[in-house]
Amino acid sequence: MNEPEIAGDLTQLTTGLKQLEAEYNMFFAGRLPRPPWETRSRVDAILKRWGRRRIDASVDRFRFQTLQARYSAFADLWDRGQRAREEGRPGPFARAPPRDATPKKDTPHEHRILHVTAFRDPLREMDKLHALYDSLMDARREAGDDVVPFHRFATLVKEQVIKLRDTGSPEVAFRVALKDGKVNFTARGLKGAPSDNAEC
Repeated sequence: MNEPEIAGDLTQLTTGLKQLEAEYNMFFAGRLPRPPWETRSRVDAILKRWGRRRIDASVDRFRFQTLQARYSAFADLWDRGQRAREEGRPGPFARAPPRDATPKKDTPHEHRILHVTAFRDPLREMDKLHALYDSLMDARREAGDDVVPFHRFATLVKEQVIKLRDTGSPEVAFRVALKDGKVNFTARGLKGAPSDNAEC
């Protein structure tokens, strides 16, 4: 029986993934000097250990597989962003210009991803919800759009999570991007469900 061992590792894995997501967002925003390799190595070690072992309890096995799928989806995005940065391309996490910089009005087809995060239950993950809200409102200000109240935003995110969860996605990823000077806010189920525009 491996219940006590897997329970402890699943707790560490959940915490580690949240920390890794936050640290990668800081790295691509320029607030960390290098990728969070130490945190990623710790998360990777737990995933590899239990990927080779049998997990007896179906609840623990489902939770592990969900975390594994979440890590895989984000790792692909992080690696593409890192490669793009090393090759001098904009990539999915291209940095926004400084707040006091005058945005270029004549840049065609500009597409910058500003923030990516995922939720199972947004009202139980308020730190991530506030970070997503701040990122979206910053993007709306840059695009010249009005700021929306937090409660309206929180309701929208909750509705999107419920909607996509009903299609078989236990976790939903949200992305804030600027495309051609317009804010693009999308939600996507991490288990292959179709993406959906989330309009504030």
